[in-house]
Amino acid sequence: MATEPTMVNIHEAKTHLSRLLARVAAGEEIVIAKAGEPVARLVPVKPRRPDRVLGLDRGRIWMAPDCWDPMTDEEIAEWEDGKVFPGE
Repeated sequence: MATEPTMVNIHEAKTHLSRLLARVAAGEEIVIAKAGEPVARLVPVKPRRPDRVLGLDRGRIWMAPDCWDPMTDEEIAEWEDGKVFPGE
């Protein structure tokens, strides 16, 4: 069950920004309000996804030698009849 975010006024946010950022870094959400009305949210930044490494799956993937050959008329007919894999 999620808890309600902590609400602080602008003056408190300016005065205690470092403390508020430490709380946000720990996972808390802080709402900054002006005259009791929320105007901004401080939320933790999602961690950046690591860059993809090209060629990481090299040698793990196999393709049939005829995978790019055109389908035969029989295969097309089976496909159109709802048979996804020929020979079903």
